[in-house]
Amino acid sequence: RFIAKPCAINLGIQDSGPHRAQPNAILEKVFISITKSPDGKRLEGLSKQLDWDVRKIQRWFRHRRNQDKPTTLTKFCESMWRFTFYLSIFFYGIRFLWTAPWFWDTRQCWYNYPFQPLTSRLYYYYILELAFYWSLMFSQFTDIKRKDFLIMFVHHLATIGLITFSYMNNMVRVGTLVLCLHDASDFLLEAAKLANYAKYQRLCDAFFMLFGVVFIVTRLGIYPFWILNTTLFESWELIGPYPSWWLFNGLLVTLQVLHVIWSYLIIRTASKALVRGKVSKDDRSDVESSSEEEDVTSNSTKGIFSTSSNGSNRLNGHVAAGQWTGE
Repeated sequence: RFIAKPCAINLGIQDSGPHRAQPNAILEKVFISITKSPDGKRLEGLSKQLDWDVRKIQRWFRHRRNQDKPTTLTKFCESMWRFTFYLSIFFYGIRFLWTAPWFWDTRQCWYNYPFQPLTSRLYYYYILELAFYWSLMFSQFTDIKRKDFLIMFVHHLATIGLITFSYMNNMVRVGTLVLCLHDASDFLLEAAKLANYAKYQRLCDAFFMLFGVVFIVTRLGIYPFWILNTTLFESWELIGPYPSWWLFNGLLVTLQVLHVIWSYLIIRTASKALVRGKVSKDDRSDVESSSEEEDVTSNSTKGIFSTSSNGSNRLNGHVAAGQWTGE
């Protein structure tokens, strides 16, 4: 409210929503009480009742649905908050881990396990991450509603479970490595979204390409050969397997499978953008086009992200249904 909003206004982002629907008591009653997307039979009935063309009624319902969508300013403020946290916690993690012995030698994660001291810096790092994901899970009910709401809810729940489980089992040393590795690309994604909302398309594309490179390097390179290597092999050698060891590694291996899927989606989207100079319409776009002509205009937009009138893009947090599944 006091930081992101003034920044957005200075960048020329207006607090104005989509075109509002023409006031109509009958259609409003149908929209609120019956359906927001009437079928053909109901459209024909409304057409006869109001003496309106069916296409005009369809346009009215599109406009009315769009009235409930968040403005670009609202989405900019949300992304700026997440960008601030991801960037801050990433640099905090790097600064903390730079002096940690297990950052340079992963075998240190398992020496004297589970009797390893929990330092205050390590504790605060873990609690900050855990608190943030708790806040994301609860704020989902009040923040911008997306089509991937359920997927993101499950994602946040699983993340909280993994952080809590590793904390309870004192696997915090390797846990900090996993957290820092995943934070490395998150702030770049939010930066790309901020540039998109501000209509700096080249900057948006640059941030997205950098995000894609960092994501693939960290998730397909560093994660399996650094993190999984120590949790699967070095820990087996030093402390041996035990019941929670199997569960912990099972979750981490499952995460790697998701990394492969998400990396494929990133590469596919980037390839389409480079070959065609544009990307297809986002399956989870927040604002619907009000006519076929608007659809054509929206789909002709250049760049990695679709810059429709609402500034929506194909990425949200970590997951985008149909095209993007976030982290």
